[in-house]
Amino acid sequence: MKHYDLTGYSVHNSIGYLMRRGASLLREQLEASFSDAGVTFVQWATLILLRDNPLLTQADLCRDLRHDSGAFTRLVDQLERRDLIQRVRSDADRRSVQLHLTDAGRATIETNLPLVVDRLNQALADFTPAEVAAFTSLLTRMIARLEFESAGTAHAAEAHP
Repeated sequence: MKHYDLTGYSVHNSIGYLMRRGASLLREQLEASFSDAGVTFVQWATLILLRDNPLLTQADLCRDLRHDSGAFTRLVDQLERRDLIQRVRSDADRRSVQLHLTDAGRATIETNLPLVVDRLNQALADFTPAEVAAFTSLLTRMIARLEFESAGTAHAAEAHP
C-alpha cells in the first residue's frame, strides 16, 4: 500500500521528517535536563542501553545508537575512566569487547532515570495511555520493518561486492 504520492507530498506530513523533528526536539530537551547530572544524556543513554542489553559489544552499542565509531570509542573511554563501565574481552571472540556496567554505572542510571521519565511524561502529557501504547507499538513495528530491510540490503551487498 502506498501512503505517499508525488503530487501530495509535503515534508511537513512526511513520517521521516516528523520522526526526526520530534527526536531532535526531545533529545535537545533531555540534554538540557542533564546539564547538572554529572553525565551527558548520550552517556546516560549508553549506560541504560547496556543495562537493558548486557551482552552487547561495544560495536553493537555503537550501531544501535547510530553513533560514529571514533566518537563512540571516546565516549566509552570517558565512561571507563569514570568507572561507570568496564571493558572485557569476549571469551567467544577475543577481538570483540563487551562492556559491563559497574556499580557506579548502575547508580548513575538510577540517579538520573527520573530526569528521563519526567521529560517523557511532559512530552506525552496530551496523550492518553492507549495513544502512547499505540504510538510505541507503531514505532516498534516501523523500526522492525526498517531493520529487516537494512539487513536484506546488507546481505545483498555482501553477496555482490
